[in-house]
Amino acid sequence: MVPSIAIFAAMAKQSPQNQKKIVQKLRNKYRLVILNDDTFEEKLSLKLSRLNVFFLLGFLIIFLISSTALLISFTPLREYIPGYSSTALRRKALDITFKTDSLEQQLSYNKRYLLNLKNIVEGKPTLNFADTTLSDSVVATVLDQNIIKEDSVLRALVEEEERFNINENEKGVDLINYSFFTPVKGLVTQDFNPKQNHLGIDVVAKKNEVIKSCQDGMVLFAEWTAETGYVLIVQHNGEFVSVYKHNSSLLKRQGEMVKAGEPIAIIGNSGELSTGPHLHFELWYNSNPVNPAHYISF
Repeated sequence: MVPSIAIFAAMAKQSPQNQKKIVQKLRNKYRLVILNDDTFEEKLSLKLSRLNVFFLLGFLIIFLISSTALLISFTPLREYIPGYSSTALRRKALDITFKTDSLEQQLSYNKRYLLNLKNIVEGKPTLNFADTTLSDSVVATVLDQNIIKEDSVLRALVEEEERFNINENEKGVDLINYSFFTPVKGLVTQDFNPKQNHLGIDVVAKKNEVIKSCQDGMVLFAEWTAETGYVLIVQHNGEFVSVYKHNSSLLKRQGEMVKAGEPIAIIGNSGELSTGPHLHFELWYNSNPVNPAHYISF
């Protein structure tokens, strides 16, 4: 035990001396001289120590790393890093995202608008545009399922009252100043009768007879429906809407502008509620149906 303790004590005594030697070596001065190889002329002379060299190298490494990081962070060079998207590309992606969202909202609105037009044509309840909890494909079915008996009775009473008020409202409609083009010349087989829910007139004409627009306007609806076949609806100036049902084909599409007397469809026998080639023509003013025979000579 005694020799071991002596050895450790000797090492402990020598360790401070070794540390001093290491520090002294780091502080020892050395001269770096650059000479001309031919003339041995001294070009540059530097007095350095190992400690100075270590500090200088460390400072240079830190400076290079910091400069590289700043250069990459605040210059377009960062776009060349694999996996890093460019600023322009991200802006385009953001713009496309906003536009896509807007288009989806507009598409949803258009779908509901078309469903409302179909429901109006087929005599079904209209949809609530503010209801976003239901998808467009099932909203009509869900609304029909939610109608209870009391709602049906109330709706029937309101519709009955409106039917009796139609003629009164029509008396106050001043259509004398409006000139209408006859959609098609033919034989009127069924007159305007709102009490029987017949809100237009039926005109029988020759096969493949061309149907014309009664006034200038824009096509709001041009689609196929099960009950009334090919249907075309035109919005006119002065809160007028004209409806053309049971066509064999449509010559105009939704959104197109039409002139008075311009061909818009071909007379036909399409739809479940049709029993022969004819035109079912409706005229609406301020959301109320009026008798077309009072203003148009068929």
